[in-house]
Amino acid sequence: MTKSSSYHPKYALTRWLDARLPILRFLYNLGVSFPVPRNLNYFYTFGGILTLMLVSQILTGIVMSMHYIPDVTLAFDARERFMRDGQFGWLFEPWHAVGSSFFFIAAYIHLARGLYYGSHKRPRELIWIIGVLIYLVMMATAFLGYTLVWGMMSTSAASVISGLFKAIPVIGPWLHETLLGGFNVGQPTLNRFYSLHYLFPFILVFLIGLHIWAVHHVGQNNPTGVEVKSPSETVPFTPYATIKDIFAISVFLIFFAWFLFFMPDYMGHPDNYIAGDTMTTSPHIVPEWYFLPFYAMLRAITFDFGPISSTFGGVLILMAAVLIWLFVPWLDRSKVRSARYRPAFKLFYWLFIADVVLLGTLGASPITESSVFWSQIATLYYFVFFLVIMPFLPKFEKTLPVPSSISEDLEKREAKAKTRWRLW
Repeated sequence: MTKSSSYHPKYALTRWLDARLPILRFLYNLGVSFPVPRNLNYFYTFGGILTLMLVSQILTGIVMSMHYIPDVTLAFDARERFMRDGQFGWLFEPWHAVGSSFFFIAAYIHLARGLYYGSHKRPRELIWIIGVLIYLVMMATAFLGYTLVWGMMSTSAASVISGLFKAIPVIGPWLHETLLGGFNVGQPTLNRFYSLHYLFPFILVFLIGLHIWAVHHVGQNNPTGVEVKSPSETVPFTPYATIKDIFAISVFLIFFAWFLFFMPDYMGHPDNYIAGDTMTTSPHIVPEWYFLPFYAMLRAITFDFGPISSTFGGVLILMAAVLIWLFVPWLDRSKVRSARYRPAFKLFYWLFIADVVLLGTLGASPITESSVFWSQIATLYYFVFFLVIMPFLPKFEKTLPVPSSISEDLEKREAKAKTRWRLW
């Protein structure tokens, strides 16, 4: 990837600014002249979609914070009053709620694409690690925001999830009381969660800035996993990738608008439209859908393992299920990046995607012997994929021929497309 800049200020003001603070040069190199591989597909547009959704969440969150009252007796009513009587409250409140779900939809697709095409492999390990840290902060931000609704499901989830900290030996009770500000969910809890929920999005902005910086330093991966060999295999980000991003964002926003205007409550839970009561708990606790796979893993641990209780075991499994993504660059030992050329890995990969969907379904279902059993099986495969398949499959896997360059891959695909066209 070339590091030189093609930016040339044309006007006296821009030349003066460029000599003292080259911010326009920086933006030009970032969003105009940055060279991207010619063979990128639409799955690579979700980085731009995520950036847009983050801006959307921050702006709508600022508006909602102006009307929110962090008081246990007023929080639920303040939200409802703003939604019904506030200026454009009918738009901003569901926009923020639906936006969080679509933020995670884009994040999961972005994460799955990176895993499929080997975007975690050298020299992009740090890009992957920062991306996982972004995901962790997203999860924390979403959980805190969910509790701010202060509905029945919100307070129940806050009580149950925070109660897991008590299972940690020695420091567990202290962590639990520090997080809640007391022995139970109450006013100090709401104050803490409100301040942290407002802070974390700006941490996200910082991490995403590092993520983009890292991508621009080592260059973007592509579906073949082959590094760029010559400048002819790249195109400027603008207009080529920009036009593709605009089209993908437009399609994404159509689905977003459908849920926003026609089904704003579809992804919520009915119990969260009942004012929260810290003295009672919802009979069937269901977190937001993007937490359900991990919630199923937590519930799957129903047995003690030596001195480790089932509760603490569930906490360990929950933490391991998330933190294991940080080690993917070293767990995956295949020399071939892209799953396009790894038939066996491709099969296990799609089984893994189906496994995560199954875990999400089980996480939303009531606890029964059957659901616990299948949750245990699905949890087992989740970790087998990372700890067994990724490191040991490359020793036995027969890969397909990898193109020597991006240009070779494009030529083959163009030839196949012409052949299909002639047959048609």
